[in-house]
Amino acid sequence: MALPDPALPAADHPPELAWHAQAAEQVARRLQVDCSTGLSQAEAELRQGRHGLNLMSSAPAVPAWRRFLQQLQQPLVLVLIASGAITALLGEWTDASVILGVVLINAGIGYWQEAKAEGALAALARGIATPVTVRRDGHRRQLDASQLVPGDIVVLAAGDRIPADLRLFQQGDLHTDDSMLTGESLPVAKSTAALAADTLLAERHNMAYAGTTVVAGQGCGLVIATGDATETGRIAGLIASAPDLATPLTRKMAGFSNWLLWAIGGLALLTAGVGLLRGESAFDMFMAAVALAVGAIPEGLPAAVTVTLAIGVARMARRRAIIRHLPAVETLGSTTVICSDKTGTLTENAMTVRAVACAGRPFTVAGHGYEPLGAISHDDQPAAIEGALRECLIAGALCNDAGLRHEHRRWQITGDPTEAALLVAARKAGLDEHTLQALLPRDDVLPFDANRQYMATAHHSDGARIIYAKGALERLLPRCIDQLGRHGQPEALDIAAIEAQADSLARQGLRVLLLARRLCPPDSPLGDESLQQLTLLGLVGMIDPPRQAAIAAIRNCHSAGIRVKMITGDHAVTALAIARQIGLKAERAVTGRELAGLDDTALAAVAGQVEVFARVEPEQKLRLVSALQAHGEVVAMTGDGVNDAPALKQADIGIAMGLGGTEVAKEAAAMVLTDDNFASIEAAVEEGRGVWDNLIKFITWTLPTNFGEGLVIVAAILFGATLPITPLQILWINMTTAVLLGLPLAFEPIERGIMQRPPRRLSTPVLDGGLIRRITLVSLLLLGGAFGLFLRELQQGHTLAEARTVAVNVFVLVEMFYLLNCRSLSRSFWRLGVFSNLWVWSGIGSMLLLQLALTYWPPLNAAFQTAPIGWAEWGEILVFAWASSLIIGLEKHLSRSPRSS
Repeated sequence: MALPDPALPAADHPPELAWHAQAAEQVARRLQVDCSTGLSQAEAELRQGRHGLNLMSSAPAVPAWRRFLQQLQQPLVLVLIASGAITALLGEWTDASVILGVVLINAGIGYWQEAKAEGALAALARGIATPVTVRRDGHRRQLDASQLVPGDIVVLAAGDRIPADLRLFQQGDLHTDDSMLTGESLPVAKSTAALAADTLLAERHNMAYAGTTVVAGQGCGLVIATGDATETGRIAGLIASAPDLATPLTRKMAGFSNWLLWAIGGLALLTAGVGLLRGESAFDMFMAAVALAVGAIPEGLPAAVTVTLAIGVARMARRRAIIRHLPAVETLGSTTVICSDKTGTLTENAMTVRAVACAGRPFTVAGHGYEPLGAISHDDQPAAIEGALRECLIAGALCNDAGLRHEHRRWQITGDPTEAALLVAARKAGLDEHTLQALLPRDDVLPFDANRQYMATAHHSDGARIIYAKGALERLLPRCIDQLGRHGQPEALDIAAIEAQADSLARQGLRVLLLARRLCPPDSPLGDESLQQLTLLGLVGMIDPPRQAAIAAIRNCHSAGIRVKMITGDHAVTALAIARQIGLKAERAVTGRELAGLDDTALAAVAGQVEVFARVEPEQKLRLVSALQAHGEVVAMTGDGVNDAPALKQADIGIAMGLGGTEVAKEAAAMVLTDDNFASIEAAVEEGRGVWDNLIKFITWTLPTNFGEGLVIVAAILFGATLPITPLQILWINMTTAVLLGLPLAFEPIERGIMQRPPRRLSTPVLDGGLIRRITLVSLLLLGGAFGLFLRELQQGHTLAEARTVAVNVFVLVEMFYLLNCRSLSRSFWRLGVFSNLWVWSGIGSMLLLQLALTYWPPLNAAFQTAPIGWAEWGEILVFAWASSLIIGLEKHLSRSPRSS
């Protein structure tokens, strides 16, 4: 029931408040609600009218027609459209149809690959709409979470998903999994006491945030924010505000296309001007300029880029990386920095007992994750499971509310991951919790409490009562009077030695628990007062361990010149310990609190120098990524939680986890790993570099054809000669060779040593000086061969159609030989393996058949103004193509300048 108080501001619309810094009673007064009865239904409806439903706002979807038009905005495509339109106006319908057909096919492929709308905000909205128990009008009621309003009283139980941001005012052993929001790898014990106003988000233990889940206990909380006003909603705003960045590929291709257009446009104008000065008609020169533009523009380039990227997508999918946006394929090859979340990405996301200390002896526990396989050893020898070690493991298994089961070929847990780790450790010693529970049935339990910081259970056996306790060392060690010895006998307690052992484990980033027991009379009660005169059984150290595959992957990234940085919401000590185990040369960890005090200049310096960032909040992840990008880095960001989503979208390429990642993270990312394995990123980077290599090979192969065609037209105009090739023949050459000869380069296998090259810098041009020289050389060879043999055929009395047929075949056969040369830009094609890319030979064979049809089939003779030629002409063409191949090969041998990827 709402309590009227005219002195207060609008009950559910208070000024900006630090809710965690106020007592629960003060929060209730601010929200004008009685915690025992809740809001009235009428008051709730009024508040909903002011605040709306508890749902995320979603951005309007981009219409399909607009997404299709976006595929046509590349400069080269726009010029092709203009050329096709002009050609159509001049009545050249065949030419126009071919040009516009190419444009539409290319746009269709791009649209199909990127048809999925970005649904990050929609995923957030779906995530919040869940059933919830509230207290209204003095009664408990079930509502859809979308009906919640500020001031509602929400009742929480284990397994519930938090439906809105809550200020807790009651709790009993309440633990929540906040990892999706804060990156905290362990369940967080909640409390109700007020906290300092500057408490970090991850440490506001009196709050429960929308989208997190209850893993244990129960509680009640006041709704203080709904929908867009929640912490999750604020992150949604960060996602929406992050710009859609141009990728290195789109930036490079845009610059390259603009350069190409200026060059072609200038050449066309110059040629037309020279022709006019020579007295040619304006119409003829205009048509010649159009022919020059159509010939010099690589019509197949947009399609080749799209197909090459699509092939990269398919290859990455086989290596467990799903690409959501095509240009992201190549972006991986340009990556200079990988910013990785820790929990679940670099680590197993499975708490694992690594060390046990009993009776003054350290034990090592092997194994990974929740699979109960692994030996317990002492001094590298198998340990005998007896005495203090056995009792310590039994205590961990019985003072425990977690569950462990094998489902769908995977080990799954229920409850607290810390407790599940204790069950796994016991099973590794042959101690099954179900058998232990049957032998020592539980009578009572003292649940874990944030203030108490320990848990205790009572069990009966043979007329006696055994109390087991586990918890924080600083709370339980003072209650111990002795310790269990190596063979199960009581021994004197050395407190200094125990504290030294605990400190050693903590410095390794392990979470340390103390386990103890007490033997009592059968009727002894269980309570805080009974937990005295305990016998210490041992210490257990556990951690979410690093993935073994991630260690090797990071080593390979370093050899490839890629820096790896850890950005996590977890504690600094844990983050630093994991960082050192996986091979990061981390001297210190910078915390979110430290980052908050840095201006942009200082942040940029820290971002470049430091490798580990801990207790980082969503905005700070975003700032770190932006700071690295401002210094010219190409940033890949990995993550799985809602808290990672804004940085995933801001990064040049966001990489989400497919198994353990939230839907929000997946929708914000450009790539999703199906196995949640950091090692898959290394494979994807390798594929990305291969994609860029193959794109450069295609460009290096196709440009000489276009430039050669343009030069032939220019030379004919300058010398007042008949055009050796017609515009329609130019289109035939460009389109058939681009598909049958050029596209097979997209299937080229990755060359050896690609991951030993440094990343390609953003300032590196698409074509370096060596490749420009090679393209110029091939263009001049094509000009000399086609124009020279054309004039030779005319001088020998052949018809114009026969001479043009020779010129067309010169272009195609030189391209065939040059294709083999372009399979590697720095090495001999013989060293690659003659048949390592069968698509190349299939394309050459198909192209030969088409050229024979163009030369000898009457319908194509009539359509393209060609004519049959004799064996002598074919001999001249083959000799010139072979000689050109030798010259190009010699140039490659002399230059020997390997491309960096």
